[in-house]
Amino acid sequence: MSGIVIVYHSGYGHTQRVAQAVAEGAQAELIAIDADGNLPVGGWEVLAAARAIVFGSPTYMGGPSWQFKKFADASSKVWFAQGWKDKLFAGFTNSATMNGDKFATLTYLWQLAMQHSGLWISLGIKPTNDKAATRHAPNYVGGYGGLLTTSPSDASAAEVPQGDLDTARAFGERIAQVVAARG
Repeated sequence: MSGIVIVYHSGYGHTQRVAQAVAEGAQAELIAIDADGNLPVGGWEVLAAARAIVFGSPTYMGGPSWQFKKFADASSKVWFAQGWKDKLFAGFTNSATMNGDKFATLTYLWQLAMQHSGLWISLGIKPTNDKAATRHAPNYVGGYGGLLTTSPSDASAAEVPQGDLDTARAFGERIAQVVAARG
């Protein structure tokens, strides 16, 4: 494995699908936060050993899911000991609308990484924003600070737009390159 761990919550499967695509690009391990906001047995130990941690949460009502927030609040024990200091971090979110206040969630994920004295990896992919762009273009949603994806509310998890999944894989590759360059 790459030493990259993706810790995420997914309420309906869309965010999980994006997490899987990021993991494919980064050769990362996935840790799912369950419906009660808990990590699986051994999850905290896996995060402690990680070289990079990628946070993922759906955007609900302008912020991360309560399950992700419960995990974040529980990380205060790690914060107290500065257990994640100088680790690399990145983040992503998914919501049903093009904007959906996803940036507020991404900012929350960034702030959590900063609380842990971490170093943030940006998306590093220019947006596709010309008239010829289609929904399947890379970084169509136009994120910079992290990965932003959109899944219509009536779409199944299998219907996450291919452009978003391709962008997620490319983001994973970027994360892996930054981790490798750090040595």
